[in-house]
Amino acid sequence: MIQSETLELLEWSRLCQHLSTFAATKLGAISARHLKIPEWQAQSEQLLAQTKEVYELESRLATGLSFDGIQDIGDSLERAELQGILSGDELLAIATTLAGTRNVRRVIDNHPDLTILNDLVADLRTYPELEQEIHRCIDERGQVTDRASQKLGEIRHSLRQLRSQITQKLQNILQVKANAVQEQIITQRGDRFVIPVKAPQKDAIPGIVHDTSTSGATLYVEPNSIVPLGNQLRQLVRREQTEEEAIRRKLSQQVADVKSDLERLLAIVTTLDLALAKARYSLWLKANPPRFINPEENESITLRQLHHPLLLWQHHHEQGHPVIPVDLLIHPQIRVVTITGPNTGGKTVTLKTLGLAALMAKVGLFVPAREPVELPWFDKVLADIGDEQSLQQSLSTFSGHIRRISRILEALDSVEEDPEMHTEEDAESEEHIPASSLILLDEVGAGTDPVEGSALAISLLQYLADHALLTIATTHFGELKALKYQDDRFENASVEFDESTLSPTYRLLWGIPGRSNALAIARRLGLKAEVVEQAKTQLGGATDEVNQVIAGLEAQRRRQETKAAEAQDLLQQAERLYKEVSEKATALQERERALRASQEVAVQQAIAQAKGEIAQVIRRLQQGQPTGQDAQQATKALNEIAGKFIPEPPSKPKVGFLPKLGDRIRIPKIGQTAEVLTAPNEDGELTVRFGIMKMTVKLEDVESLDGQKAELVVKPKPAPASAPAPQPALAIRTSQNTVDLRGRRVSDAEFILDKAISEAIGPVWIIHGHGTGKLRQGVQAFLEQHPRVSRYEAAEQADGGTGVTVAYIK
Repeated sequence: MIQSETLELLEWSRLCQHLSTFAATKLGAISARHLKIPEWQAQSEQLLAQTKEVYELESRLATGLSFDGIQDIGDSLERAELQGILSGDELLAIATTLAGTRNVRRVIDNHPDLTILNDLVADLRTYPELEQEIHRCIDERGQVTDRASQKLGEIRHSLRQLRSQITQKLQNILQVKANAVQEQIITQRGDRFVIPVKAPQKDAIPGIVHDTSTSGATLYVEPNSIVPLGNQLRQLVRREQTEEEAIRRKLSQQVADVKSDLERLLAIVTTLDLALAKARYSLWLKANPPRFINPEENESITLRQLHHPLLLWQHHHEQGHPVIPVDLLIHPQIRVVTITGPNTGGKTVTLKTLGLAALMAKVGLFVPAREPVELPWFDKVLADIGDEQSLQQSLSTFSGHIRRISRILEALDSVEEDPEMHTEEDAESEEHIPASSLILLDEVGAGTDPVEGSALAISLLQYLADHALLTIATTHFGELKALKYQDDRFENASVEFDESTLSPTYRLLWGIPGRSNALAIARRLGLKAEVVEQAKTQLGGATDEVNQVIAGLEAQRRRQETKAAEAQDLLQQAERLYKEVSEKATALQERERALRASQEVAVQQAIAQAKGEIAQVIRRLQQGQPTGQDAQQATKALNEIAGKFIPEPPSKPKVGFLPKLGDRIRIPKIGQTAEVLTAPNEDGELTVRFGIMKMTVKLEDVESLDGQKAELVVKPKPAPASAPAPQPALAIRTSQNTVDLRGRRVSDAEFILDKAISEAIGPVWIIHGHGTGKLRQGVQAFLEQHPRVSRYEAAEQADGGTGVTVAYIK
């Protein structure tokens, strides 16, 4: 009972209603409005994992996950199981649901890394054969099609022919008895075809009167000549209905046979849609996924910039006030937090915000707070939050609070007594283990005598410190502020109040108790000064001193927050500059890579062009008998090609300087500057003058006026007399250095080849062809062991490729 009361006090149903608007199916919306709160942490972890993966899947899809065609077919499945005959629309809804579910599974199958969702749809059966059979028998209007059975097709063919006969006969009557009919139309009354006949002329067209106009001037008559045809038509219609019913009964039985699988399909689809609604609602809230912490491992509750989700909705959809977030940073040893401050300062909103955040995390929703979002998994969230404006006098207020608090304590006792809530190690330990519950108390101890109420509130909070994981209580009692200094499990917090505007700022200040602002507000609102001063004397000086200390703490906190904000701004600027520099460096690297790639392409093109020009020179030499003049022209052409494509090496920069006649230099050894009279000779000596003195110094002992060392003179060594080096043979294929061995045996080829190699002064081109490859293998084996051959290789493709081997002579 207290759990349902807490959900009502926290307005949980409103949040569920908001969540349902993000569902894609009717079943998902119903599940969102009746959201169940898990009883075990593992269930919450599973729900959070589903929400995270659907959130990730939504971010990858351009149009989001679609549930088109999926409908609530639960009632239809129940009727089918009870041998009921489903209508065409119900059968069509089942077919579209199967198709829509198959599309959802196909999308999830395309993302195998989303393991939770893939496991969820792994055993999903969508029965494509049942869907195809329904579409074969039922059209898009929910009507049974002619192709559903041969018998139905024949019946409908007979119906069309019979209707055509009836219409033709009535048309003839209308033409023949034109004066007796009111209008030239054929209509129906019930399932009978009739024509409008003037009442005075009814004898002109004998038949059965099925209806009369309002004025009585027109009778709707079925002529006697078509009554038999009408009877036949009625019989055919009945046969048609019977056959349609038989077809729908057969399809309904097929649905009933797989009812269990279709119910599981609905359950899986509802789970996916609910996870989708949670992901989309979390995205709308700009929320972040929570992490459940273990208080026994000294992990703190971290909820920065926590927003109230209902106030966010009100601000966006109902033009409400901007939502001011709160920061909740609670150390693991803290069991009770008392929040003090003026009314309408945001104390109750803070309680509700924390309660809703705990519940949202339990059901798999993200929490509207800045990352990281870390809080315990509370087994129960219990609240006593009263609305002062809706309560009556003090006695009823106090008694209402006490009754609700009593139910909270009973719920705590039931949790602690539950053997499933604790492990064997907990049972063996003598230390008391509190229940993992969150208790929210608004105006604890209010509604009665302040002295007794304060004593009761202190006792209650001390009890909760022993029996609950975390208790947040708001109060106006000053005595509760002192609990922090008596027990390190207690912490103080207060809502900030701006005395200059006489209004709260709705900010939560941690570690600082709230101070009384009643006298300051009274003075600013114009209450006589002597009355305010008399009130101060009634309070005593100690209270004033405490308020001054609290005011000093608040001022110090504001200064620290200002410095922290400035430091945060500097950090953001540094991060922004780092990002800009990184982007520029990346752009430069990309530009360098692109430039290098373009240069490589240009080099490859130049090499290809040079190879082409060299090949042209070689082909000119191969044509006819080359002469010495041809060889010179080829060498000149090759030199021109080399000059065109091989860049000249950059000239080496000169190091130092060489003194010239008339230059001013410095001689560091004697600390004097001098004028050069003679240039350095081969021994690196030069004559200088400073003042009236002349002297000879070495180059290594002087430097320029700007500190550059002189470049030393290197004596040229006489070159030894030797014969001019022979010019290397030009590797150009001609008829003189080409041997054609095609058609010869290996033994004959070796003799011819040995003679050619002994006379050659450059590379030898050996033509052996492809054939079986034996001649090529024999030639290359001979070249491998020949003493004058340094190496061999296949010729260029233009010279015969692998059918020609080039042997290089030592």
